[in-house]
Amino acid sequence: MQKDLETRFLSDFETNQNIAHKICRIYTTNKDAHNDLFQEITIQLWKNYPKFRGDSKFSTWMYRVALNTAISLYRKSTRRIKTQDISDFAYKIKGHEYDDTEEKQLASLYKAIHHLNDIDKALIFLYLEDKPYKEIAETLGITSVNARVKMNRAKEKLKNILNP
Repeated sequence: MQKDLETRFLSDFETNQNIAHKICRIYTTNKDAHNDLFQEITIQLWKNYPKFRGDSKFSTWMYRVALNTAISLYRKSTRRIKTQDISDFAYKIKGHEYDDTEEKQLASLYKAIHHLNDIDKALIFLYLEDKPYKEIAETLGITSVNARVKMNRAKEKLKNILNP
């Protein structure tokens, strides 16, 4: 039973691990912080995987867990990440080097995104991932109407940051 759960998790995670990398890119500013946050997201996903019921797509659930992890860690005033050892199963994850070529082209946008608050960052991230408002609302635990209103406000903030 545990082996089957682990196999399913590894398969789902490996298929969708770029989600975690992209969230790390938005919420961190250096490679060490990126790696620490990625590890913490991985731990939280593994700890919560038995609770994943399949009511939504794995990727939607992963967005929610990863964003909640990133937001909660970076809201703390110490901004220090407490990690746990995942060496027991980390060797089983077939990691691939994160290719940030496309991300470098968007450097000014990401720099602007870093100036937004945590919720606006999550909204913009999901928007950039071409998620429909219904899925954005589900991921963030708000209504679709509220997601649209918050998105318009976040876009306006970004415009003001990019074009002062």
